[in-house]
This record gives sequence, structure tokens and C-alpha cells, in this order.
Amino acid sequence: MFFVDTFEFEGLGNRSYLAGGPRAAVVVDPPRDIDQVIAAAARRGVRIAFVAETHVHNDYVTGGLELARVTGAQYLVPAGAHVSFARTPVADGDTAGVDAGLVLRAIATPGHTPHHTSYVLEEDGRGVAVFTGGSLLIGTVGRPDLVEPRLTEQLARAQYASAHRLAAELDDEVPVLPTHGFGSFCSSSQAEGDATTIGKERTSNDALTLDVDTFVAQMLAGLEDVPAYYAHMGPANATGPAPVDLTPPGRADAEEIAARLAAGEWVVDLRSRMAFAEGHVAGAFNFEGEGKLATYLAWLIPWGKPVTLLADTPEQITDAQRELVRVGIDRPAAAATGDPVGWVRQGEQLVSFPRARFADLAQVRERGDEVVVLDVRRGSERVGGYIDGSVHIPIHELHGRVGEVPQGTVWVHCAGGMRAAIAASLLDAAGRDVVAVDDGFDAATDAGLSLISG
Repeated sequence: MFFVDTFEFEGLGNRSYLAGGPRAAVVVDPPRDIDQVIAAAARRGVRIAFVAETHVHNDYVTGGLELARVTGAQYLVPAGAHVSFARTPVADGDTAGVDAGLVLRAIATPGHTPHHTSYVLEEDGRGVAVFTGGSLLIGTVGRPDLVEPRLTEQLARAQYASAHRLAAELDDEVPVLPTHGFGSFCSSSQAEGDATTIGKERTSNDALTLDVDTFVAQMLAGLEDVPAYYAHMGPANATGPAPVDLTPPGRADAEEIAARLAAGEWVVDLRSRMAFAEGHVAGAFNFEGEGKLATYLAWLIPWGKPVTLLADTPEQITDAQRELVRVGIDRPAAAATGDPVGWVRQGEQLVSFPRARFADLAQVRERGDEVVVLDVRRGSERVGGYIDGSVHIPIHELHGRVGEVPQGTVWVHCAGGMRAAIAASLLDAAGRDVVAVDDGFDAATDAGLSLISG
């Protein structure tokens, strides 16, 4: 009997897998923090015999090289990937014997990258699972525009062909186990659900139900902005990532926090947006530890900028470190936990800003108060409707465009509240009067605010 264990990384919208038999296993697309994978293999009582990459990842730093080194596993990397380290190159049709009667077979599935490879797990010659990486996802496929703009349409067509090859070679009941597509920006569109099979995709995935020209046109028209930190992930993975250090960072006192802010470094408060709004260190930014911390912090921060983390507990710092090493933010400069009052120097005070609902914004407008409404959603979200008179600056562009926000009190909103909290903290740090709208966007209509269709 075979098994498949799944590792979910909700912050990045990705999954990794441990699969094998009673004695040995393969790890597919491992995370940077490999200790959890090693622990899972130990619980299963299996040896990690192979580590397999479906492609050189653009959205996170892999732990594959280090996992292979630590365990002595063969490191399977697509032959077409240009990397700077020793590995076992894998070509279309290559096989690896994982355990008795259990074989991993490579299928070339270019599209997400030119060298992308999927792996079919076969038990006694029958496909029992397929690890599709960034190829066939749940209801969609991986985006084709992360390698080279001039190759995007060509890769989109290759992605279509790869999806059809998988559907042609595998039985309907074979589970599809992708790496991306659970909120990852590596997905060409947002998938629904968390499990699928070849048969389900055959009837519901645009890559398998549309003609190639329609599919390509729709995919290319729907691509979102690429997170800025993606530019650093591919090179890091091709060079060979270093091992991670997850030991606690040094403790920062109020003087050090102030000094780091004065030096232009980033101080990131991981507490809830409610707690941050009620009282925080002036100049700190709010990226909730429970939100998409790695994605948005890595997207917004100038690459290489030192970051100090503030949180309620040491455990929150530890969790944040794991999230951040996955996107190449390896060591916090310092950290502080506990009562926020201790994060400011004697004689100084925490600062705050108000939170509100869309109903409150409607009342302010009805009174005739002049306020700025700032929408920080993505362009694709705004197309579905936006508040009349609102200014649009997507959250990932705001840090460099704060000067474009009109004068006045800024009521900032997104679709649910998390990104609005980040934006409010950026504006607050820049000295602006801000109100964070912590509400679902559907409530804007209920509040009577006039919406314009995009």
C-alpha cells in the first residue's frame, strides 16, 4: 500500500507532498523549512529516498537541496532547468523506484516553465496519483508569464498541451496533487476546492474544455500582477538555497526599536489589526501574522531591508520566521514581544487610528464631510465595482505611491480588512490621518454607498 501526506502552506497558497510505501518515500516540491518533512517521514518510519522538484520555483525558496543533503536522497530536478548544483537530471519518461512495486514516472509538462515536469506515482504499473506542480491545478493551470515575457503566449499554449497530455495518459480516478493553486499567485486564476481528480478536471478545467485559442486568450487576459519578490525566488533556487536558521532573533528594547526606525529599517507588528489600530509604535507597519504575511510583506518590503518583528508572544515570532524564510527573508534583525507599552521609550506614547465599517463611511458622506476613499484592491477586483469617487492604488503599489494620495482624512478599504490594515499602517507611518475600513466589500452596497461598475 502507498501513502501520500500533504503539507499545506496557506500563507503562500502552496502544498508539498511526502509519498511512498512501507520503507521509503519521495518528497515533492519541499518547503524551505525541511524539519517538518523529516519529522513526518520519521513518524511514518520511512527513509526519504528521493526529493523531486517539478520546476525551479518562482514563488518560494525550496528546501530540496538541503533535504537531499541531510537525508542522502537523490535530488531529482528537470533536466532542462539551469541550476548551479549537482542533481539527478530528470527527462520525460524517466522512472525512479521509490519502494517495492512503487515507481515515480516523469512526464514533461512545459507551460508554467519551459522545463516543468509532473510525476506520476505508479503502484504495480497503475497510476495512483500525479504530482502536477504548476501544471494542471484545481480548475485552472499555473500561470505562464513568470519566466520571460516574450515566451508567455508560447508557454500558455504549451500549458494547454500539457494538460491534455496528462488527461490522455491518466485514468479519471487518479488524484491530481498540485503544488500551486490554493491562493498562490503562481496560479493563472483562483481555484475552488481543495481536491480533484483527472476525471473532474476533464469536465471542469478550461484547459480541457475550451479550444486552445480561446483558452490562451482568456488566460492571458486574466493574469494578475506578479509579486515583486518573485524576481528573487528563481535565482535563489537555481543557485542553491542555503540552510535556514530558525533560532530566535535577538530581543529588541525600546531604544533599539526607535534606532532601527530612525535608520529607515522596517519594524513589522504581527498583532491583529484590531490590536494594532488601538495602539502601536509610531512608524511600525501592520502585517498580521494570521494573514498572508509572507506574500504581502515580501511583496512590499524593499528587498534586503532589515526587518524587526513585534508580536504578542514568542510563538508568533517563531511562526513568522517560518513563513518568511520560505520567501527568502532569512533572519529578522531583532524582535520584541509582550506589552506594546514596553516597545516605546520612556515619555513616548503608542499611537492609534480608528477603524470603521462601510456604514460609517456612508454616514460621513451623508454629512457632507470631505474625505478621501482609498481602494487598495487589485485591478481585477475593482472591475467588479468600486465606490464612486474612490481613489485606486493597489496595496502592492502603495508604499511607493503614498505621495499620490490626495490630502485629507483617508478612509482605506480592501475586500475584507486585512489589506486595508496594511495600507492604513503605511499611511499612518507617513503621517496621514487614516481610518481603516474593516468590513466586507459587500457591505458597501448595504450601506447605501454608490458603486460604479468597472
